[in-house]
Amino acid sequence: MTTPDTLSTDQIGHYRRLGFVKIPNIISKEEAASFHDVIYNFAEAKRTSGEEDPLVRDREVFTQIVNFWHEDEGIRRLTLHPNIGAVAEKLAGMPLRLWHDHMLIKQPHNKTPTEFRQDQPYWPHTNSTQSISAWVALCDVPVERGCMSFLSGSHKRTDLPAQNLSDAESFFAIAPEFRYGERVTVPLQAGDCTFHHSRCAHMATPNETDEPRVAHIIILWMPRRHSAVRNTW
Repeated sequence: MTTPDTLSTDQIGHYRRLGFVKIPNIISKEEAASFHDVIYNFAEAKRTSGEEDPLVRDREVFTQIVNFWHEDEGIRRLTLHPNIGAVAEKLAGMPLRLWHDHMLIKQPHNKTPTEFRQDQPYWPHTNSTQSISAWVALCDVPVERGCMSFLSGSHKRTDLPAQNLSDAESFFAIAPEFRYGERVTVPLQAGDCTFHHSRCAHMATPNETDEPRVAHIIILWMPRRHSAVRNTW
């Protein structure tokens, strides 16, 4: 596993300079397989129950459930995984607290990409300088299953309004300098993770495979000293 103690200065520098970094083996493959089953089964039960739930968002692009770590002990263990939180804090260079988690499933043969956008303009803490998302792959995510791509250095644009994740032109219309900038596509194996700054523009490819793409995202955002909530890491 990659831990705070084995995290290299190159990895830290890559995150701070470009706004994202790939961290292999943030959790073990055995943990990833176990969490995959917990989260996928939980999500399918929620999605197919027919009950109105404001935290369940079943869209053409993906199935999403937000802030559900307190509903299931297995999910809680992943959201509060001590290694993920500790690596995030070392990348950010400060203690952080949990804002929320969310699960993203791209169903098989989903033909819709999630277009480039920044996360932070959607969020209430738009002035936070070190919001960071851990995107944990719970299955292998090659390009054809919906892996992530990032626009290097786009986290430095802190003045942009919210963009439309269904519109391929939305981000580039307001930040045209990135249209021909560096784009880095990051396939992941189960247990790998990408960390990205909340202002780093990112997208995900369609899932063209026969298997669902299951990812768990943990968002950390403000210095922990400002919070009455104590995290386990």
